[in-house]
Amino acid sequence: MTTERALHFRGGRIIDPLTKRDETGELLVVGECIQAIAYGGKVNAPSHAQVIDCGGAILCPGLIDPHVHLREPGGEAKETIATGTRSAAAGGFTTVCCMPNTNPCLDTAMAVRFVEGRAADAASARVFVVGAATVGRKGDQLAPMASMAHAGAVAFSDDGDGIASGGMMRRVLEVCKTLDRAFMQHCQDASLSEGGLINEGPVATRLGLLPWPRDAEEVMFERDLRLNTRIDARYHAQHLSSGGSARILREARARVGSDRAHRISGEAAPHHLLLTCDACDGYNTGAKMNPPLRTQWDINELKLAIADGTIDVLATDHAPHTIAEKARDFASAPFGIIGLECALALYAKALVEDGVIDWPRLIQLLTLAPARLCGLASRVDGIGTLTVGGVADLTLIDPENSWTIRADAFQSKSRNCPFDGWNVRAKPVMTVRAGEILFDATCATNPSQALRAHAPR
Repeated sequence: MTTERALHFRGGRIIDPLTKRDETGELLVVGECIQAIAYGGKVNAPSHAQVIDCGGAILCPGLIDPHVHLREPGGEAKETIATGTRSAAAGGFTTVCCMPNTNPCLDTAMAVRFVEGRAADAASARVFVVGAATVGRKGDQLAPMASMAHAGAVAFSDDGDGIASGGMMRRVLEVCKTLDRAFMQHCQDASLSEGGLINEGPVATRLGLLPWPRDAEEVMFERDLRLNTRIDARYHAQHLSSGGSARILREARARVGSDRAHRISGEAAPHHLLLTCDACDGYNTGAKMNPPLRTQWDINELKLAIADGTIDVLATDHAPHTIAEKARDFASAPFGIIGLECALALYAKALVEDGVIDWPRLIQLLTLAPARLCGLASRVDGIGTLTVGGVADLTLIDPENSWTIRADAFQSKSRNCPFDGWNVRAKPVMTVRAGEILFDATCATNPSQALRAHAPR
């Protein structure tokens, strides 16, 4: 007779964003599900259960990143589904949603099924597909969104490009409403950012680089919100960089009222909360971002929007590139950085240590909020929460663990991380997906030893 595996977590600070519980207690996992949670008490664990002494560390739902680039197919020199999800697991993420700007583009049902098949074979973390809204992400022709949704696409985006045509954008929103899928917009009016490399301002002038104004983000954002007024599709603005965009989002949510505000959302990424365009000094391609790093005023406005609930999702925009690509001159080097393995510590630094929000709120922004954005509960019971009978996707976090970010030790194939060498605090020490330990730093002497083989689906 086979005995189901069991994990007995003891002495953890259990944080559940759904019930808003934040108490020390115990949690029992049997098989793939959570069998019992005891806040302030003890669970009745079987004798064969593996005991995990949390020592006061935070035990929460597995972190979810709704915006990553896994590069497969077509960009395997930068990242693969296997390496990207190992990177996710090492960063405490049990689930990621991958963007469609691959080669070929994820704009058909077949492409969606390809990624899901590769993930079933090779992924550590769960992988859900965000499908392209237009064919080839060119903005000219609707992609077969209904068949992609049927194949498993959890949302739609032309990420990497904003949809320039107002008419096409309106059609996309109408289809998303019909399919009950969120549209994730890369807010960039290309006519306003053409040739732009960094934020418009003194740094761009000093370096002699073409400017990229806030208007490029804000104008498309405002247009979309106006187009969506009567359609009422689920609309999400990706990687907001402008303080003006934060204000636009706040005003839009206020206009629709509290009962509908959740249908308009926005996300922030670690680099836009910690770095300014000054990081580009010396033509540092490691700080070349899309949208670009901006100013301290923008950072302050984004943090305020997170504090008051205007921005309600956090994401990494994990964008791998090879060392050779980033070694090009500033104009030729690609935009983007990686961040899955250091995102938690960076969010803690920008938001918790800075007094913007507390740990329970941070956990909500990294778990329940992205799960709701992408409708993941309809795919995996209990995802993003701690629910008895729900899936045992868990992250154990030591909030006081001080460490140094070392990009050369990352599980990602790429090393384009501007935070390399930063001293930070807060670290995931265990990642569990469906009751299977994917990452365990408590019994390892180096990061590679902490990773386990991915569990079969």
